[in-house]
Amino acid sequence: KEERIIVLETENAALHLKLAEYQGLAGRSTNEVLQLYAARGGQQKLQRSSLVTQLHRAIKKRLKQDLKSLHSFALELSKEFRRQSKTCLYQVLAAVQGVQLQNEAMQMFQVKAFDLEQSLQEVTERYEKEKQKRRALHNSLVELRGNIRVHCRIRPLLPFDAAAGHSISQDRQRNFPEKVAYAADDETVLVKCSRPGHASINKTFQFERVYNDSESQDAVFADVAPLLTSLLDGYNVCIMAYGQTGSGKTYTMLGPQVEGNFAFTIEDESELGIIPRATQEVFRLISEKPPGSYWVEVSVVEVYNNEIFDLLAKDSYGKVFSIKRDVVTTREGKSDVPLLTHETVENASEFLHLVKKGIQLRVRHPTLVHAHSSRSHLVVTLTITTVVFGDNFGTSWEDEQASQRLNKDVSCTFPQKTRDSISASSSGTSSPVQFEATEKIKQVKTRLQLVDLAGSECVGMSGVTGAALRETSFINRSLSALADVLGAIAEQRSHVPYRNSKLTHLLQDSVGGDAKLLVMLCISPGQKYLTESMQSLGFGTRARQVQRGQVKKKNFPMPSKAK
Repeated sequence: KEERIIVLETENAALHLKLAEYQGLAGRSTNEVLQLYAARGGQQKLQRSSLVTQLHRAIKKRLKQDLKSLHSFALELSKEFRRQSKTCLYQVLAAVQGVQLQNEAMQMFQVKAFDLEQSLQEVTERYEKEKQKRRALHNSLVELRGNIRVHCRIRPLLPFDAAAGHSISQDRQRNFPEKVAYAADDETVLVKCSRPGHASINKTFQFERVYNDSESQDAVFADVAPLLTSLLDGYNVCIMAYGQTGSGKTYTMLGPQVEGNFAFTIEDESELGIIPRATQEVFRLISEKPPGSYWVEVSVVEVYNNEIFDLLAKDSYGKVFSIKRDVVTTREGKSDVPLLTHETVENASEFLHLVKKGIQLRVRHPTLVHAHSSRSHLVVTLTITTVVFGDNFGTSWEDEQASQRLNKDVSCTFPQKTRDSISASSSGTSSPVQFEATEKIKQVKTRLQLVDLAGSECVGMSGVTGAALRETSFINRSLSALADVLGAIAEQRSHVPYRNSKLTHLLQDSVGGDAKLLVMLCISPGQKYLTESMQSLGFGTRARQVQRGQVKKKNFPMPSKAK
């Protein structure tokens, strides 16, 4: 074993020697490999540097070529730009010259337009002056003939115009919002009449004044106001609104409704109707006169189912209620309502307060055409009593007799405030009794009747039944009686059927020629109401042809100078 160990140690030493030898060989071979890698790297660097050099040469050559081509292109571009700039300069110069020519032409046109505007303005002013002269002459002719003034107002289309009655087909409903009535000018109404299978026909109607659907309440009253001046000049005046139900009569006469009631104190006074405006104007005119020379009374009646009802009557507790009255004809041939309530008022507010109370009692009933349809004719009468006193009036025997009768009961017929003011103005300290004994007094009464007629209506369209149907029958009959009266006057018949209706009997004096009468036609513009609108326009045309003779003026006696 020891010998074996020695042998193995000898072999181990030999192996260590070989390992050292091999390690030396491996180290040398590693160095050689590194040297080879270094040499290869140097060769590759040399190759790459030569390639870069070749690429640099190629790029430099290409860049020179590109620069040369770009230089040539830039030269060509500059030449083209100079050429185009010259062309544009020529065009700009030509455009400037053209603009200058156009400016000169524009200045010439402006001068011509200014001359034309001036000439048009002059022609328009001349036309308006001639128009006013013609209208004044026409009004004078109307007064001399006693013709009835007829104004026509076309209301705008409203939402309920699209709603149809039960008996109307859907095909017709689609056409209802169509507008067929227009104001061709301020004196002409144009109506397009068409029937299925027939050509459309345009019909025109001439009136003293026509208001389109955009004209305001101010414009309507502006043409009514001159009549109120003649009221204080000794003429009776009657303003009557006529038309179908829902055509705007009550709005024109009274104004808008707030929750079913009329608001005469609305903030927007431009919406007020003829009645409140006329009241304010009358009291304004009276305020310009000597105090105590006028006093005003008001009465409100309605004609319902051919019966007359006093809307200002009071019960024993002072509460206003509606009471039936009758209309009679006096010995002088004038219509009168005995026991009718006349309330004395001193300003427009008191007047409108009483009118509002009366209107609240007016009969109204909703229909398919109008939710607040008036079922009666409303007549508001404003009576102005003018007091004239003096030693000698130069009056006739009848006037003297009337004056003597008046002197007997003047203390009870004059309102207290009026008697006091008359007494104070005539003799500073004398009592009313002394005044009656020393002065002759004459009363001259003029009346302003403001009439809101109930609207004519087609039963099939309004859908009324029962009591409302009976009301419609009386309304249509009374309006037909009014047309008959105007027809009889126009034909100058010996008998005029005033008593065929309580309405015509009540309005006998106004319609018969004792008042300046203005009929305000109100029509709806929609196709749905074409038949009713044509009927209203026909009524207005016939009314214009009535010649009643010159309206009588109540002369105010001139007192003689005090001796």
